[in-house]
Amino acid sequence: MNITVKPNTTIVNKTGGWRTFKPKIFYDKCISCGFCSRICPEGCITMENLKQYKKLKPITNYDYCKGCGLCAEECVAKAIVMEKEDK
Repeated sequence: MNITVKPNTTIVNKTGGWRTFKPKIFYDKCISCGFCSRICPEGCITMENLKQYKKLKPITNYDYCKGCGLCAEECVAKAIVMEKEDK
């Protein structure tokens, strides 16, 4: 019996469904440093160009975010807060 996961299968195994809290980003406070995307252990925060802002801003893929809160804890601008997940 093989109990290991095959490579490249995590993209189909969405892991965000069991989180209790999720990050909420306040883009007006965000300084676009990108630290949140680098600190995320799941790699579900990417820096993307949003039309209304002139700098890259973080976008969270909630399908894979586990709600660990590292992004909010380490945000130097305090632009991310963890809010209760409504299911």
